[in-house]
Amino acid sequence: MVSPLNSYKIRSFKWLLNGVLIICFFTNIFSQTAYEHGFEVRQKLGFLAAHRGVMAHLPNSTAKAVELSYYLRTRGEKQWHNAYRFPTVGATLFVGSVGNNELLGRYMGFYGFAELPLIQYNKFELNWKFSVGGGYAGKTYDPLLNPKSNAISSKLNAMICLGVKGIYRFKSHGITIGLDLTHFSNGSFKVPNYGINLPYLSVGYVKRISSEIEAKNRGLTHQQFKKWQFGVSGFLSLKESMPVGGGKSLVVSSSFFARNFFKQRGGLETSLDIISNQEIKNYEPLVEKSQFSIIQLGIYTGYLIPFDRFHFVLGMGAYIRDVYKTNTPVYHRLGCRYQFDNGLLLSMNLKTHFARADYFEYGIGYTFKTKRR
Repeated sequence: MVSPLNSYKIRSFKWLLNGVLIICFFTNIFSQTAYEHGFEVRQKLGFLAAHRGVMAHLPNSTAKAVELSYYLRTRGEKQWHNAYRFPTVGATLFVGSVGNNELLGRYMGFYGFAELPLIQYNKFELNWKFSVGGGYAGKTYDPLLNPKSNAISSKLNAMICLGVKGIYRFKSHGITIGLDLTHFSNGSFKVPNYGINLPYLSVGYVKRISSEIEAKNRGLTHQQFKKWQFGVSGFLSLKESMPVGGGKSLVVSSSFFARNFFKQRGGLETSLDIISNQEIKNYEPLVEKSQFSIIQLGIYTGYLIPFDRFHFVLGMGAYIRDVYKTNTPVYHRLGCRYQFDNGLLLSMNLKTHFARADYFEYGIGYTFKTKRR
């Protein structure tokens, strides 16, 4: 169990790290001087996917949302622009419903995104889109006032959006159509937290405001291609146990990693994860446990999508030591990080067991012998 004071300190650390990563993200992607930029408004229609049986009563109407985006289409000032064939980056404001206004209310969200071209033919472009940000829930679980709203129990949540989007451009205008999956979750910081998954179909209108010529300077990159880098990271997490009112447990973990950027737009990372999850002590309480016995060891491999210093991470791991087997033997990570030139590393990941969110990892690390090239 974690005391209220320690819980407050961990929450403060979490939001401070979130703020630093958001600032690093927007500083990294908007530091270009040669670009095309404009706005997009998009109407989205979808439905609430009841991925758990206990959520079957929640979907009762169409999920409708509007998104307003500011975008910046890169023009080659940095090396990663060319590697990704001039991707589009930007920020989006989300406002809409999630399939049940009475129990779940309306949601707002704000996220940063990147769109990577998959197909480019004349004036048509098909992009893969991924984004990370935060959302605000209109209504949440309350044991007395809203007991049937068991999807989300916190006002502030993480927001993740993955999908594809097609765009047809003509002069300074464009028409878009997209398909994405939008996810809201607090990473089990407060339960119940089954999460909200929303498949959306969208149509939109794009207006280009200005455009500059392609840059001649390809800039610098800190990545050292085809050379292994080594480092260590430490993570701090806080999660609440079921049933409701079970109290919060501390999770402390560390990773010893090796990574290799085999090309400008891709890399591979593998690590040994050492995890001390205090929630395990609540599992089968009649079974005596020690701090050593609850330690989990895992081998993890992830794919890196680098935007210069800012990296998106997606990977999978497996426990090689898990005495009490409270979850599936396989776990996943989806997250982002920022690599400073002095070796310092800040990261945030969502750790899951397939469709079930386990907790958010907030970490600080160090990469040895980093050097810009």
